[in-house]
Amino acid sequence: MKKLYWRPNRVSRVELLFIAAFSLAGLVLVESFPQVKKQRFYQEKMTASRLALVAMRELKQERHRRKIPIHDEADPARTGLIGDLLSPIASNSGHLGSKQTSVNPNFAAVLVHYLRRAEVNPGDVVAVGVSGSFPAINVSAYAALKTLEAKPSVVASTSASQWGATHPHFTWLDMEACLQRRRVFSTRAVAASLGGIDDRALGLSNEGKRLLRSAVERAGIPLLSDETFEDAVETRMKLYADHARGRPIKAYINVGGGTVSVGTHIGKKLFHPGLNRSAPVGGETPDSVMLRFAHSDVPVIHMSGINRIAERYGFPISPVTMPRVGEGKVFVTVQYNPWLTAGVLLAIVGLAILFLRLHVGMRLSSSMSAPKQRSAPSEMV
Repeated sequence: MKKLYWRPNRVSRVELLFIAAFSLAGLVLVESFPQVKKQRFYQEKMTASRLALVAMRELKQERHRRKIPIHDEADPARTGLIGDLLSPIASNSGHLGSKQTSVNPNFAAVLVHYLRRAEVNPGDVVAVGVSGSFPAINVSAYAALKTLEAKPSVVASTSASQWGATHPHFTWLDMEACLQRRRVFSTRAVAASLGGIDDRALGLSNEGKRLLRSAVERAGIPLLSDETFEDAVETRMKLYADHARGRPIKAYINVGGGTVSVGTHIGKKLFHPGLNRSAPVGGETPDSVMLRFAHSDVPVIHMSGINRIAERYGFPISPVTMPRVGEGKVFVTVQYNPWLTAGVLLAIVGLAILFLRLHVGMRLSSSMSAPKQRSAPSEMV
């Protein structure tokens, strides 16, 4: 008895390997030719970042002029914007890696991105709280505000955390004055506090407090010296309102962790880094300038947790060279080219269909050309 075998129509292994190789080549092609898409407000972001870079270079030159040494171990990129670990005006501990990451002019583009999302337009009033802890981020904020032609109202805390603007004769207020003299920015703080614990530099030596007062005196602006934390918050809110002259404040920018601005370390952590459109939900948030603005439906831009913001936008962490302007996801996004991807997929599907049709055609052709077996004549009974 003969055995009958049925072989289904299927693509051969050679053809399957050909389709697999073609698919792999298509994948390489798609990966090799991505589509680079500019983000919104690209030109404004580039302008702000270039301006921030100019300001940072001016401050480095000023540091050299004042014969303040740059320490290669702490500042391998030699930016001149990393201060000392030990200083009589250092208010609290600081993270060196965050300070190194912050010296990136492209943070100005991030601030343009946040301000635009907060619907800040030319002529709008923006309240700003800065300290000496992150002078590079202060520079980026000023660059973004100037690029957008906003009207900043700045209140400063003079002291700084470790590795910030901790040199007694080159505080943030001195840097701000330098940038004004060099005509990079016209923005200056309207008032300043000593900063630190309770905004009164509690815990600093008498010498440290004297140096901070001297810095405020050099700046020629009022010194805020409220006796209580609550009074300090009230004073700042009144300053911002007075400076706005009846116009609405469209956003509040906080740089660093100034006690009155963020509401102690607890309030600092309750607001997430970046743009906050509402007050934190859950828990008891300490009173602060940020919280007051959030409760008034004013968007809060919280420039703290610098490494987290850097990772979000593809910036280098603790770079050993100054990053170039225009680098990062805040400027462009890289994605697969949809037309190329669709073309490769259609080609793969087309090949599979072609091979299947060829096999079906060959099967039908062979079955039609094969001689038909004649059936044996039936026996008559």
